[in-house]
Amino acid sequence: MADLDRLKAEVLAEIEAAGDEPALEVVRVSALGKKGRISELMKSLGAMSPEDRKSAGAALNEVKDAVSAALETRKGALKNAALDARLSAERLDVTLPVLQAPELSGRIHPISQVMDEILSIFAGMGFTLAEGPDIETDENNFTALNIPADHPARQMHDTFYLERAADGTQYVLRTHTSPVQIRTMRAGPPPYRIVAPGRTYRCDSDQTHTPMFHQVEALVIDRGIHMGHLKGTIEAFARAFFEVPQVKMRFRPSHFPFTEPSAEVDIGCKREKGEILFGAGEDWLEIMGCGMVHPNVLRYVGLDPQEWQGFALGMGIDRIAMLKYGIPDLRAFFESDLRWLKHFGFLGIDMPSAYGGLSR
Repeated sequence: MADLDRLKAEVLAEIEAAGDEPALEVVRVSALGKKGRISELMKSLGAMSPEDRKSAGAALNEVKDAVSAALETRKGALKNAALDARLSAERLDVTLPVLQAPELSGRIHPISQVMDEILSIFAGMGFTLAEGPDIETDENNFTALNIPADHPARQMHDTFYLERAADGTQYVLRTHTSPVQIRTMRAGPPPYRIVAPGRTYRCDSDQTHTPMFHQVEALVIDRGIHMGHLKGTIEAFARAFFEVPQVKMRFRPSHFPFTEPSAEVDIGCKREKGEILFGAGEDWLEIMGCGMVHPNVLRYVGLDPQEWQGFALGMGIDRIAMLKYGIPDLRAFFESDLRWLKHFGFLGIDMPSAYGGLSR
C-alpha cells in the first residue's frame, strides 16, 4: 500500500507540474496508457488470490480515479490559461470598416439597368414585353419589313448569315429587333402595344460599334393612330428616361424601309465642363429613329392598312446608356472589368420604377 501511495503522489505531482496540454498528455499516457504504471499494476491483479485481488483492486481503482480526476481538472485549468493568454495577445481593431453585404457589394451592369429603366417607362404607358429569337429567318428580318433584296443592309459585309437549312430557309443573326414586330402581328389580331428589347448583331467594331449590341423597339397598331401619338409617346419617354421636367425635341425627315413617313429624333442638350445636360441648350443629340408603320408591312402580315395604322420607334440601348451615364467607350461594356463595373454599375436593390425613380 505504501508503494501505491508513493505512486499516487508522484503522478499527482507530475500532473500539477505539466505546463501545457501536450505535457499533460505525456503524464496521462505514462500513468494510464496501455503500458502505463497504473495499467501495469492492474494487469497483475489476475495472478493474485481472490482475497488479495479484492483489496488490491479497490486500492488501485482509488488511485486510478484520483489520477483521472486530477487530469481532468488540470486539463480544464490549462485550457482556461491558454484562452486567457490568447485573449491578452490578440486585439480587434474596431475602427476598421464593416465589410459590405453581398447585395450591396455586387453591381448591376449599365446595359441591364438601362433596359430595366426603358421597360419600366413603357410599362407605365401600357406596353407589354415581347421577345423573339436571336437567330431569325431572312424573311422576318428583311422581306417582311419591306427591305428590298438589293438593300445594302442585306449584304454580307453588314449581316451575319448562317448556312441554309435543309428546306432552303436562310437564317441570319438578327440585325435589329424589328422581327419581333412581325412575329407579334402574326401571332394574333390587333391592337398591339409592345416593347421589344434584345441583342442584335452586325459586322462592325469600333469605339461606338460592336458586333453584338442591344436594341429596343416599340410598336403600336390600332385604329386611328397618327404621328401625334408617336410624338407624344417619344416625348413622355424622353422626359422620364433623362429625368428632366421638359425636353426640347426635333424630328428630322429620314428613311427606313419599314416606316413611312420616317424620322430621326434629336433632343436638346447643353455641353458643360465635359458633361451633357439634357432638356435644354442649343446643341442636339440623336436618340432614336421612328415613323409610321409602312402599309406594305401591314399587308405582309395580313392587316388592312385602310383599317389599321400604327407607329414604331427604335433605339440602341448601349448608345443611350453611354449618353445618359457618360460612358466614353462602347467596348468597355463587354470587357468584364470589375473596376469599371464598380464605377458605372448600379446596386441590385435599387430597381428602377416610374414611381420611385429610375437611376437612384
